[in-house]
Amino acid sequence: MLENEREIIIRWKKGDKKAFEDIVRHFKNEAYMVAYGFVGNREDARDLSQDAFIRAYQARERFDSDRPFYPWFYRILKNLCLNHMKRSSHGHESLYQEDQPAKERFTAALPTPLESLEESERRYMLKMAIARLSFEHREVILLKNFKGCSYAEIAGLLEIPVGTVMSRLYYARKMLKDIILEMEETGISETGHHFAKGRPVAGEAG
Repeated sequence: MLENEREIIIRWKKGDKKAFEDIVRHFKNEAYMVAYGFVGNREDARDLSQDAFIRAYQARERFDSDRPFYPWFYRILKNLCLNHMKRSSHGHESLYQEDQPAKERFTAALPTPLESLEESERRYMLKMAIARLSFEHREVILLKNFKGCSYAEIAGLLEIPVGTVMSRLYYARKMLKDIILEMEETGISETGHHFAKGRPVAGEAG
C-alpha cells in the first residue's frame, strides 16, 4: 500500500509529475514482475511495464481518485501484456523461463547435484504444464502462487467475485496436476522433450 496514496493521486491528477514519480517508484517492481510472469521475457517485461505507466499517466483524468490505483493500473498492464502475447509467437512461454529472476525460481538450500537435476526437471515440467492452461487459469496461478495475492486481492484486480477466484484457482490447479500426470504417463511433452517416469531421458534434456 502506497502511504498517503489518495493525497499523491490527487496531486498527480492535477498534473504533478513528482507525485506520479512517487507512484511509479512504489509500483514499478511489482509491475515488472507481473509483466514478466505473463510474457516470460525480461526486456519485453520492462518495456510493457514502462508503457503501462505512460498509459496510466495519459489516462489520469479518467481515474477515480476515490479508488485504489493498483487494480486500475493492473488492468492497463494486463491488456498490454495480452496484446503483446497475441502478436508474439512466443507468447505462450511464461512464468518458468530459464532466465527468470531468482525470486521466481523453485530452489532448495545447498542442493546436491541430483536434487538440482530433479528440481530443474520439475521446473521444466511445470513450465510446460502452465503453458497449456488458458490465460485466465494462468493468471490466477500467477497472482495466487507467485505473487502471493489473497483471494480478495485477486477478486479486486480481476473484478470478479471471490467465489469465482476460488473456483478458477481450484480448476487451474486440478488441470496442472492432470497435465503433469499425462506428461509423466506418456513420457513426452508437446515440444518433443522425452521423460522417463516423470524425468527427461538422459542425453535428451535441453
